[in-house]
Amino acid sequence: MGRIGNIIDRKAKQDSKRAKIYTKLARLITVAAKEGGIDPEYNANLKNAIDKAKAQNMPNDNIARAVKKAAGDLSGNSFENITYEGYGPNGVAVIVEVLTDNRNRTAGDVRHAFDKNGGNLGTSGCVSFMFDKKGQIIVEKKDSIDEETLMMQALDAGAEDFVSEEDAYEIITSQEDFIAVKDALANGGYEFVNADILFIPQTQAELHGEDIKKMNKLIDMLEDNDDIQAVHHNWNQVE
Repeated sequence: MGRIGNIIDRKAKQDSKRAKIYTKLARLITVAAKEGGIDPEYNANLKNAIDKAKAQNMPNDNIARAVKKAAGDLSGNSFENITYEGYGPNGVAVIVEVLTDNRNRTAGDVRHAFDKNGGNLGTSGCVSFMFDKKGQIIVEKKDSIDEETLMMQALDAGAEDFVSEEDAYEIITSQEDFIAVKDALANGGYEFVNADILFIPQTQAELHGEDIKKMNKLIDMLEDNDDIQAVHHNWNQVE
């Protein structure tokens, strides 16, 4: 199974964690609305957060409640974005994106997850140079989609690269052009398996035996934490 196939497979597994995903998305929406205003037409971060929520089938009432929470500042909590970097089993590079109202609590949780699963938390910058921060849009292959048409629409909208995988098309953009490309394709009627700004590894590492089990447990442990929004790594999950 290729890298994109793993994303599709992982998305299916996440369906069992729906409530926890909604909690994280609601927090993302609320913070984006607090920082940039409650109108998604004038707040790109909020628009992207709402799009991510809709892609996960989050009910509109939940989305509206998260925006309203920001407007009324009901929680009074101050959240901050933090990025942690570290090493998984056998030196796999890992980046953890966090949105938390308690830096000390989250740092302890992240460190514990690494220590418990054969890894260690590193210093800022220790692995991020091994990744490119890019927009990534994944469209599942279907008979109704013409590859050349999709590719031309993506490139015309500003995409940097277009890759045809076994199960899906991967469209890569710069951070700056991500929203424009995503909106152009959405307006063209395309549905996305995933659309987000990610840390994409420049090279990939392989794991074997017990290290695979440890790495899976590390990812699961991190993703189960409500403070953690995303986990990126350079493990080549060849099946």
